[in-house]
Amino acid sequence: GAVCSCRHEGGIIMLWRILLWLNRKEVKNMAVIYVALIVKGKRTYASVPAVLKEQVKEMLIDLELEDLITE
Repeated sequence: GAVCSCRHEGGIIMLWRILLWLNRKEVKNMAVIYVALIVKGKRTYASVPAVLKEQVKEMLIDLELEDLITE
């Protein structure tokens, strides 16, 4: 019984790790989309959801587009 329970818990932990990794990847993808929209003038940095702001900011800085980072 204990081995089965342990194996089950390990599977749950692995599933959470995968979900967190996928979520991180999804956030990065969304940040890329917002950067593209900001560069095209369709969105502003102020309109970026809070959860994405830090990544969008980093990407704009990497692209030497700091002037587009306005609240």
